[in-house]
Amino acid sequence: MGTLLVRGASVLVTEGPEGEIAGGALFARDGVIEAVGPEAALPRIADEILDARGGVVTPGLVNTHHHLFQNLTRVVPAGVDAPLFGWLRALYPIWALMGPEHIRVSTQVGLAELALSGATTVADHLYLFPNGARLDDEIEAALETGMRLHATRGAMSIGESAGGLPPDALVEREDAILEDCIRVIDAFHDPAPGAMIRIGVAPCSPFSVSRELMRDTALLAREKGVMLHTHLAENDEDVAFSLERFGVRPGDYAEELGWTGLDVWHAHCVKLDMAEIALFARTGTGVAHCPCSNCRLGSGIAPVRAMLDAGVKIGLGVDGSASNDAANLLAEARQALLLQRVAGGAAALKAREALRLATAGGAAVLGRDDIGALVPGRRADFVIWPTGGLEGAGAWDPVAALVLAPPARAAEVRVEGRAVVSGGRIVSFDIDSVLPKHAALARQLCERTRQ
Repeated sequence: MGTLLVRGASVLVTEGPEGEIAGGALFARDGVIEAVGPEAALPRIADEILDARGGVVTPGLVNTHHHLFQNLTRVVPAGVDAPLFGWLRALYPIWALMGPEHIRVSTQVGLAELALSGATTVADHLYLFPNGARLDDEIEAALETGMRLHATRGAMSIGESAGGLPPDALVEREDAILEDCIRVIDAFHDPAPGAMIRIGVAPCSPFSVSRELMRDTALLAREKGVMLHTHLAENDEDVAFSLERFGVRPGDYAEELGWTGLDVWHAHCVKLDMAEIALFARTGTGVAHCPCSNCRLGSGIAPVRAMLDAGVKIGLGVDGSASNDAANLLAEARQALLLQRVAGGAAALKAREALRLATAGGAAVLGRDDIGALVPGRRADFVIWPTGGLEGAGAWDPVAALVLAPPARAAEVRVEGRAVVSGGRIVSFDIDSVLPKHAALARQLCERTRQ
């Protein structure tokens, strides 16, 4: 790959000990950062030189929770004004019509959208596999985009007839789920630094799988050395279900079954109480905070300030585009800041704290010590943000403006030093040829649903 020099940034935000470097520069070799600092202190010659003049350079953003397949079902009328459980019941029958091509195409469209908002690493939770779809479909599509993917093998095993939420047609046998988890881990998981693909084990939620599957997947994940992910304590209905079905709150249920620890992260956690927050802090359990989706579904305001103060690892997630309607991590950072201030006052979350949730915070949640900061030894995953656009016109603080007045899209996005976005356009693959396929698939789903 050779050497790469990024020079002339108005500010380089390292999220490391070097802090923010005015007039900063970055030098990388073979996809790994060798030096950051003032431009005059770094080499002047490289195989590739990127001029970041006037821009802000940050680490690549890390999305810790998504459902890429859902971008084929944005703004479905039956779910527009429903809370979580009602929204799911409206969408499940539509998702049951999907197949391998839906997974492949939605993956590429979703990753392109995320890349344009500065994301370089995405954790996706694929928990349904209708009509022959497999996790392989998502992984193979992601490899074409140049983005890092944490593909989590989700599952649902308790259908409506057994007291669960999903329709019976979308659930799988638990022995088959465990067998396929082993298969995809063995086939795709890369534990090495700089890995482009990692696999996680991710039963969908406590209301769609059995106690036994939760326990067995935790044992399997630890045997295989992969991480664990699920939804937890997303809203009041979620907590009520846990109390009625299991006799304990969601955090206690997770702890009973081995679902706390450094290798676990939970999505949402809107309704954690102080005892559960202390449990997560004590065990190193991570949280994917999805503020826009939480607002869209009326789930509530997650206790982010309390979690941060207790030492809980927190990253940001956009969640699925069917419950967010967009996939923009800077928008999540802004929404996270606004919600905490609504709940706790103007000092409840600072702009730079919100940006850190989207970078170093997300990397920590995913167990990655090779990304999330622009420091020597980390991978060359970075974003150049334009500062001369209409959105940030007149902004005095260009770093805080990324959160408070975010640009419409990134100017340059690099993963392992390789271009995914350049000049504000996707360049790592042909997204223009994918979009018509995506439109046709979405239209077909709509037509079949109305029949």
